Amino acid sequence: MSRASGVGSYPGDDQAAYDEAVRLVVGELAADHGLPHLPEVPGRGAGAAITGRGLAVVTELGVDLQPAGWRLTGTMSGSGADHRRARSLLAQDLDTLEEQTQDYRGAFKIQVAGPWTLAATVERPRGDKVLADSGARRELAQALAEGLGDHVRDVRRRLPGVERLIVQVDEPALAAVLAAAVPTASGFGRHRTIHPPEASEALAWVLDAIAAAGGEPWVHSCAAGTPLGLVRGAGAHGLSVDLAAASAADHDVLAEALEAGQSVALGVVPALDPAEAPSDASITEGVLRWLDMVGLDLAEVGERLVLTPSCGLAGASGAWARRALELLHTSAASLSG
Repeated sequence: MSRASGVGSYPGDDQAAYDEAVRLVVGELAADHGLPHLPEVPGRGAGAAITGRGLAVVTELGVDLQPAGWRLTGTMSGSGADHRRARSLLAQDLDTLEEQTQDYRGAFKIQVAGPWTLAATVERPRGDKVLADSGARRELAQALAEGLGDHVRDVRRRLPGVERLIVQVDEPALAAVLAAAVPTASGFGRHRTIHPPEASEALAWVLDAIAAAGGEPWVHSCAAGTPLGLVRGAGAHGLSVDLAAASAADHDVLAEALEAGQSVALGVVPALDPAEAPSDASITEGVLRWLDMVGLDLAEVGERLVLTPSCGLAGASGAWARRALELLHTSAASLSG
């Protein structure tokens, strides 16, 4: 049975928008052919955006929010008020989710920023990105892995009916990290490239921690050039991509993952309001064409196939966010026969 899901984010800038996102996700995806997930509404502020939400699960390092962005401060005792607010907001969001999903049984997905996206967006205590310091990179990745283990166990406690908890690690910056394309603080230079073995090792710490806590680790990126082979090798059990941005090599890795019994989430609906919305029939036909191109039989891999928007829906209108999930749900049902 193919499923429909969201990447993570939704439009809005206040608590009412988050409550509406939860109702949308539960109403549209907590049914047959759906994979519900924890919504994110980054418009509520830095603590709700991808970096702040990722740091909210980190328990061994202190951080605070500066005009230039999030910065490490040392131990948790040095954390600023904004870090505490980010952690509190995550707990409140989970409280809301817990209330709305008390009777839910089945698979569920949560999302978190990955170690390389955090390293590319968080500053060291003395300035510039964590990416510039090998020791800081290692420390942040290991702290994320430690915190994620606790986070997964907390979500499992809150959602006892969830039989399969998927943890999507968001790595939109991974391709830029490997290509030496992340700007330095001055904006005039670029950080040195991170070599694939180090990139794989840090990602593996996080993915292994998720698995050890009883979660199923997936990796998502809608950025072109993300090394899907490296991601699979680091221990991802699922790959989530923007299908339109996938290269020929990406198609091969995605097909290999499906053949190996792993999951693939294909971004097949625009993340922003389109001039002309696709029909559910055209979405279904596009997925079938892709399966034919990579030589896979829907009957054999359909139950491991998930349909999503091409990226997060934070920049969309509320009307399009709702319509996008409706289209995906209908298309997943069509694929499932």
